[in-house]
Amino acid sequence: MQYKIIGEPMPVVECSLSVGESMVTERGSMTWMTPNMQMSTNAGGGAKGFAGLGKALGRAMMGESIFQNVYTAQGGPGMIAFGSSFTGSIRAYQIAPGRGIIVQKSGFLASEPGVQLSVYFQRKLGVGLLGGEGFVMQRLGGQGTVFVEIDGYAVEYNLAPGQSLIVNPGNIAVLDESVQMDTETIKGMKNMLFGGEDWFQMKVTGPGKVVLQTQTISGLAGAIAPFIPKGNS
Repeated sequence: MQYKIIGEPMPVVECSLSVGESMVTERGSMTWMTPNMQMSTNAGGGAKGFAGLGKALGRAMMGESIFQNVYTAQGGPGMIAFGSSFTGSIRAYQIAPGRGIIVQKSGFLASEPGVQLSVYFQRKLGVGLLGGEGFVMQRLGGQGTVFVEIDGYAVEYNLAPGQSLIVNPGNIAVLDESVQMDTETIKGMKNMLFGGEDWFQMKVTGPGKVVLQTQTISGLAGAIAPFIPKGNS
C-alpha cells in the first residue's frame, strides 16, 4: 500500500492498493475510490461470537461505529481516499508488535487489516474518574499502517525519561505506549473557581512521543454556542 496525504485544514489520505490489498475504516470515512474497490461490512473487526460483540461494544465506547468497512482491490490495482471529519491533520503511524500507540477516542480513521483497534482505559483510577475527555482512549496495536485524525494543528514532543508536561486532557491526540499518564489538580480554590480552566489536568511523563492537538471539538462547540440562535430568535 502506498499513500499520500492531501490538503489541510480538511485533509484526505489517498491510498493506492495492489490487487487483493485491503483497507479498514469506520462508516462514512470513504470519500472517493476506483470502481474495482469491493466493500464488505462487519462488526467486531471480523471476529465472531462474543469476541466480535466485545470488540464492537468497545468501539462504541470510544466514539466509533459498531460496524467497520473493509475495502479490497479486485481485478487489479485500486485507489481509495479517506477524509477527515473535522478541521485538522491526518497523521500516518507504523504499528508493530511492542510499538503500539494510544490515541484520542474517535481518532482512528483507517488502517491496513493487520492493525488491531481496542478500547484503552487509564491504568489509575484517578485518571479515569477525573481525566474528563482523556478517560477512554483507543489502543492501536498489531502490525501495519494506521491513519489518525488530529483536531487542529499537531505539535510533537519527544519526552526523555522522567520529563513531564501538564496538558488539558482534550488536547492529547497520540501517545507512545511507554508514556505514563496521571491527573494533576489545579492548586488554590480561587484558581479553581475563577481561573476558567478545567479543575483537573493530565500529567504525561516520558519516555516517549506525545502528539498534542491545538483544537478540540468540544472547545470549538463551546466557543460558537453563544452565537447560535435559540428558539425563535
